[in-house]
Amino acid sequence: MYELKEPGGKSVRLEEGTAGEALKKLGAGKGAIAAILNGRAVDLFHPLNEDGEIAPITAGSEEGLDILRHSAAHLMAQAVEELYPGTRYGVGPSIKDGFYYDMEIPGGITEEDLPKIEKEMRRLAKRSIPVERREMTKDDAIAYFREVKNDPFKVEIISELEEDKVSLYFQGNYADLCRGPHVPDTSWIKHFRLLSVAGAYWRGDEKNVMLTRVYGTAFADEEALEAYIRRMEEARSRDHRRLGRELDLFSLQPEGPGFPFFHPKGMVIMNQLTDFWRKEHVKRGYSEIRTPLILNRDLWIRSGHWDHYRENMYFTEIDENPFAIKPMNCPGGMLVYKSQIRSYRDLPLRMAELGMVHRHERSGVLHGLMRVRCFTQDDAHLYCRPDQVKDEIIGIMDLCDFIYREVFGFKYSIELSTRPENSMGSEEQWGIAERALKEALDERGAEYRLNPGDGAFYGPKIDFHLEDCIGRTWQCGTIQLDFQMPEKFDLTYIGADGKEHRPVMLHRTVLGSLERFFGILIENFAGAFPYWIAPVQARILPVAGDFTEYARKVADELRAEGIRVEVDERDEKLGKKIRDAQTQKIPYMAVVGEKERESGGVAPRERARGDLGAMSMARFKEVLAEEFSPF
Repeated sequence: MYELKEPGGKSVRLEEGTAGEALKKLGAGKGAIAAILNGRAVDLFHPLNEDGEIAPITAGSEEGLDILRHSAAHLMAQAVEELYPGTRYGVGPSIKDGFYYDMEIPGGITEEDLPKIEKEMRRLAKRSIPVERREMTKDDAIAYFREVKNDPFKVEIISELEEDKVSLYFQGNYADLCRGPHVPDTSWIKHFRLLSVAGAYWRGDEKNVMLTRVYGTAFADEEALEAYIRRMEEARSRDHRRLGRELDLFSLQPEGPGFPFFHPKGMVIMNQLTDFWRKEHVKRGYSEIRTPLILNRDLWIRSGHWDHYRENMYFTEIDENPFAIKPMNCPGGMLVYKSQIRSYRDLPLRMAELGMVHRHERSGVLHGLMRVRCFTQDDAHLYCRPDQVKDEIIGIMDLCDFIYREVFGFKYSIELSTRPENSMGSEEQWGIAERALKEALDERGAEYRLNPGDGAFYGPKIDFHLEDCIGRTWQCGTIQLDFQMPEKFDLTYIGADGKEHRPVMLHRTVLGSLERFFGILIENFAGAFPYWIAPVQARILPVAGDFTEYARKVADELRAEGIRVEVDERDEKLGKKIRDAQTQKIPYMAVVGEKERESGGVAPRERARGDLGAMSMARFKEVLAEEFSPF
């Protein structure tokens, strides 16, 4: 006899049965696709063998969606096996907003095959095929996948497991290695869509075989699925790679994979960003430095990057000595700190750097400006006394809030990440560092989510996740508290007592990668940048060639005010010129013809509001001056 109870609720006693039956007896089974039994997720068909607490996992919950999507990945794999016999399977996890499966499919497939696979999935789902969990010894599981399924990928995974027993999930003729839990049968998987096909090296290694990766998504109801599909379509229309080409902002060339090329209009935006960044940092007491791109290997050994980050670095040789291209700015910044004796009166010392860094990324993960091999990091390293740490963290949070919310209009969330497995330093130091970050967050009244084990190898961190206008999140800013680097580089300051003391170091970025932040801005604004950052702020449109000279005069007058302006001198009709300016998402157009030339004015249009009516040049300048600017 087993006693099961809801957390803080009623209980029920059963001689035998399953987790699902216990939930039904408790009146908590409606909508459940799995259960939480004594703190662990189990299948509804999990046999009862212990007393304890039990609660339902519903399809619409975060954990429930994860189970539903992983079950959908199995259903997709079963459909592929039915359609393409001999398919062999890599891994098929649930991911944010969906799932994927890496497969070796005889003859391969394209996105044109996805509707056929979806149709087979729906056929299998309607059959309500039961899902069954079986435990096997490791040797039996290896034998099954080698002899019955002829699947070397599963054999390789199982061979590397430390457990003596593994679990397999069966549905019909399909079987997969999996920890579970899963839905009770295939009929529970109703609201899904296959999205795309890509290539993926087995285990992400370019030396291994290329598999076919099929992406999909699944939701608890059709409404949520359709809302997601609409968001995906909106995201495609905002794709920064397409807009980058159409607006002539940047390009990606085969001669430099992962190394973006910025065009003149793109450089206007990058320069506006950096000019604003510099101005704001000067106001907040930062000084700017620049450190070399290439530094001796010994420096990277001393910093710990050689042991913890070497596989992501590029190397070269100078005068037969080994050097590395910097993947991070921190070690160079510390050499600047060490270049002279520091006093407690100098602290806090805030040194900022727009430093170009290089990190090796596998070709399969490169993605426009979002994932590159060379980028500019808006770093800063703050050196302070222990009693100054909290105020400095709060100051950084204030800067982030100003830039994210007030300047660009982003909502954002905060995440506190704690000590990872590959960390440097003592447990005591990590405890002090984590408490300092938590106290700063609490004092500022910031809401945050704890992310255990995801800190940097040298210290815990606060991450800022921006939410764009269609609900996607992007990790940008970070604050990392570091006791390790000052030790490794023997950083000191002379205290009020005349003795040497060790400073506490804060690493931080606000924009993160400037290139990635640029990509985020393109997608958030769909290329229609705010006036202050737009590459062309106004375009003058003469209605005919007779008015080109006057259009040039208007443009010169606006340029004298610091406005970025161009003249459309093409022999085209006015309607086409207006449409083209709209397509280029230029904030203002100014039409000029006979009346405007005679009055010395313009007839402006704003890209969202349309025709503003005829006005004098003085008034037009006032209109432009009223636009928001953080400068």
